[in-house]
Amino acid sequence: MFGFRRSEEDFQKPWHNAEYLTTASDSLQADILESKLRGENIPVIRRYRGAGNALEIIMGSDMSYPIDLYVPAEYLEDARNVIIPIPLVDDMLPEE
Repeated sequence: MFGFRRSEEDFQKPWHNAEYLTTASDSLQADILESKLRGENIPVIRRYRGAGNALEIIMGSDMSYPIDLYVPAEYLEDARNVIIPIPLVDDMLPEE
C-alpha cells in the first residue's frame, strides 16, 4: 500500500499554526465542541482522520472516524477550560 500510517502522536503535534485540543469521536461530538468554543469566541479548526472528510462530503456522514480539534496557541488554555467534562447523572450515583 502506498503512503504511510500516522501515529497518535503525529495528530497531537501543532498543525496549521494551531495546537491540538482534543479528539471528537464523530462529527456530532465535533459539532457540539466547536459550537461551544465558537460561542466563547475561540477559533477552532478540524483535522479529519482517514477518509472521514471525504465520506462526510459524499455521504453526509463521517462513518465514525475521529476528528481532531485544534485552536491557536494563545487560546489553548481558555479552550481547555471551556470543554471541561461534566459528569452525567449515572456518574454521580453512589456506589452500592
